[in-house]
Amino acid sequence: MSRTGFQPFIIVWFVGFVQYFCRILSYAVFARIILSWFGISRYNIFIVILDDVTEPILAPLRRIVPMLGVFDITPLIAIGILYVIPIIITLLVG
Repeated sequence: MSRTGFQPFIIVWFVGFVQYFCRILSYAVFARIILSWFGISRYNIFIVILDDVTEPILAPLRRIVPMLGVFDITPLIAIGILYVIPIIITLLVG
């Protein structure tokens, strides 16, 4: 932030974009968690799109985070990270 208290429009837009983007991705990961409990075909177009959107976030986490028995906790960790990212960016921008 400058001394005058004015933030350029692009910075405000970027922070808002990151906030909404992370929120939408969090909803997508949550939807994937809920839908995994049902016997929906992996070839359903909605499931395919949901997997395509969320897998780039979940795949790297799966390599790092071990499974807890039969439970995959990487979606919960991803939601936590997606919650923290906008907070960090807002603090950095001011």
